[in-house]
Amino acid sequence: MSFFSRSKRFAQIPERLDVVLDGEPVTVRLRTHPRARRYTLRVGRAGSGPSITIPPGGSLDHALAFLESHRDWLESRLNAMPEDRPFADGGVVPIRGVEHRIRHRPGRRGTVWLEADSRGPVVAVAGDPEHLARRLTDWLKREARHDLERAVFKHAAKIDARPTAIRLRDPKGRWGSCSSKGTLSFSWRLILAPPMVLDYLAAHEVAHLRHMHHRPSFWRLLREMCPDTGRAEAWLKANGASLHIWGASGEE
Repeated sequence: MSFFSRSKRFAQIPERLDVVLDGEPVTVRLRTHPRARRYTLRVGRAGSGPSITIPPGGSLDHALAFLESHRDWLESRLNAMPEDRPFADGGVVPIRGVEHRIRHRPGRRGTVWLEADSRGPVVAVAGDPEHLARRLTDWLKREARHDLERAVFKHAAKIDARPTAIRLRDPKGRWGSCSSKGTLSFSWRLILAPPMVLDYLAAHEVAHLRHMHHRPSFWRLLREMCPDTGRAEAWLKANGASLHIWGASGEE
């Protein structure tokens, strides 16, 4: 019996499709791509869910058949995904690569601060409990901006470059970018990773102020600026997806 919960008969390919896996509803995003040469199924970073890319001339029926034939693979990948970890009293969150326990301090003034108790590092959040997640997220974004600005200006000075702006976002598809106008954008979630990872991403995007490509000249410059390039890339490959399980889902 098919695990699809919607009819296969569509006049046009929809943007998404609801399916049932192991008794649980799952939304699969569908997209056509003019340069795609075949059907592909991907499971994105935590929170983004699975997606199917459909080549030119493809159809919904073929996409459904492709998805059905890869059901076992999709189930195993989704089951292996880490669960979301919302910000709540008693939970944990990594800050600069070190896990901190979240403690609500309703009777205290201020917003968010770091302390320690007998169990280790603590991030304390004051105010009403319904505002805890937002206050902690806002604080993490401020910390990320502080660390990123310091790292960007450090690396920019090495090559006599000057970014026009530094922006923080929460994309699922990339950790940083550099526009042709010199605007550098970063994921605020880099504050959750070890400092060498944030420093590497800052150096990576600054290097694009000199080389707007990934040819050998770019990588030579980057490795001169950031000797930890290899270690940081290995960490991101192994652990990057886990940064998206913390707090609220990201937005592109």
